Amino acid sequence: MEAIKVLILMGSESDMPTMEKAVAVLDEFKVPHKVLVRSAHRTPEATVQTVKEAEAAGCGVFICGAGMAAHLAGAVAANTTKPVIGVPIASGPLQGQDALLSTAMMPPGIPVATVGVNGAKNAGLLAVQILAQNNSGLATALHDARAAQATPKD
Repeated sequence: MEAIKVLILMGSESDMPTMEKAVAVLDEFKVPHKVLVRSAHRTPEATVQTVKEAEAAGCGVFICGAGMAAHLAGAVAANTTKPVIGVPIASGPLQGQDALLSTAMMPPGIPVATVGVNGAKNAGLLAVQILAQNNSGLATALHDARAAQATPKD
């Protein structure tokens, strides 16, 4: 796996329209990233192998999007000590409320930072914030972006 700082995983290809918002943020801040489809249930071995390869390639943050049972973020968190950000995706009859609870309610010792349902943009921004702790250029870019948000537009 090529050098990356963020790996975005999603439970299925149908999650891409939501996860594109995280991709856009990482592109904006020029953070090297990769996007893959992996499933905690359908491809558990491939998911673990992908996490290990990403860590070896320098990955510092994982973003995981999944709907319904939404075990992907927890499965990734169980296999890394790097920060994991879960994005519950609206789907099924509960429109993401089940995914939100599945993502947020992790057992003690295996934390997953969880954003709101379909909150991939915030997941991307949180990944940038985490990486900015050790990257002054990224910290400055993030500060400037926040300042621009506060500027009233006519």
